Amino acid sequence: MIPKLPLDRINWVSSIFLIVTFFTALIGTPIYIYHFGIDFFQVALFVFYFIVTGMSITLGYHRLFAHKAFKAGKAVKLTTLLFGASAFEDSALDWASDHREHHKHVDHEDDDPYSISRGFFWAHMGWIFFKLYPRPLANVADLKKDPLVIWQHKHHQRIGMLVGLVLPAVLGFLYGGWVSALGAFLIAGVTRLVCVQHCTFFINSLCHTIGNQPYDSGTSARDSWIMAIPTFGEGYHNYHHSFQHDYRNGVKPWQWDPTKWAIWTLSKLGLATELRRVPEEKIVLAELREMRARVEAQIATGGTWKIACPTRREAYDTLLELSEQLSESYLELEKAVSEQIKISGEKLKHWRQIGAEVGQQISLMRNLQPALA
Repeated sequence: MIPKLPLDRINWVSSIFLIVTFFTALIGTPIYIYHFGIDFFQVALFVFYFIVTGMSITLGYHRLFAHKAFKAGKAVKLTTLLFGASAFEDSALDWASDHREHHKHVDHEDDDPYSISRGFFWAHMGWIFFKLYPRPLANVADLKKDPLVIWQHKHHQRIGMLVGLVLPAVLGFLYGGWVSALGAFLIAGVTRLVCVQHCTFFINSLCHTIGNQPYDSGTSARDSWIMAIPTFGEGYHNYHHSFQHDYRNGVKPWQWDPTKWAIWTLSKLGLATELRRVPEEKIVLAELREMRARVEAQIATGGTWKIACPTRREAYDTLLELSEQLSESYLELEKAVSEQIKISGEKLKHWRQIGAEVGQQISLMRNLQPALA
């Protein structure tokens, strides 16, 4: 028997828009390219719009408005609100409200708007089909005081159409006539917005499914360097859920986080202030806490088979020894953090090294551990 769809709960406008734009990008754009080709102008316009609309979501909607990770003036706010609307991911007010609920109730099936516990597709985009209006927006009282945010909230659909779809077509027409206008509309307009949207959606779905959890395995959030590339640094999602108010997501020097670099650059230009960042010792403490939990779990399972083989016994004993060092380091660091004692970079590096050695030993033990019958 086919289940009855809750037709009264479907947001038909959002659903139709998502479906039509997706299939237009999937079918219409290749047909256009087949008949008319693609030139440097259209590629450059796509890249420009992908960057400015994607960064307006990550830098503006996410880190500025949803998390208040830094403060910015009207120029930065207005730019991110205009191009953020062009990503067609709702208004900044709605977006921030949903995201704050996600952090407050992460993985809770009923309260997390895009909980992964309801399935990959639901977390990716299924929840949008059932997002009805008007909505309470009770958790964004601070943003309701911002006139620019309220203005964008009232007009974001018109702004998105004009800036995100009409303007690329106009630029295309000025460059090469009607054929170029159609190409710019399809490539820099429709296809670009579909790409930006699904990159955002993958943070809610893929980054709660696949990746590492170096800071906290208590939630489904995961770090994915692959997803960090097209989302301008948002892929380091386990760190973000551990320290949501940090203006950085890719906290390591080698991690790809253009949004972090853009915010830092804005601060040097006087366009952003009060950048919030988590002290290094708290980050190391989170890493050691997570590693400690993994060690305890591995010791609990490894003790049942360590006697069966000298190699396994040696690996188990080494892990026990490292576990003692890890516990000592964790307690020492925890005390220093609680008492707000400044810790040298050399000491933090030493503690991180212990954590790395423990991680390698855990991997070795897992490789040695016999399969259970």
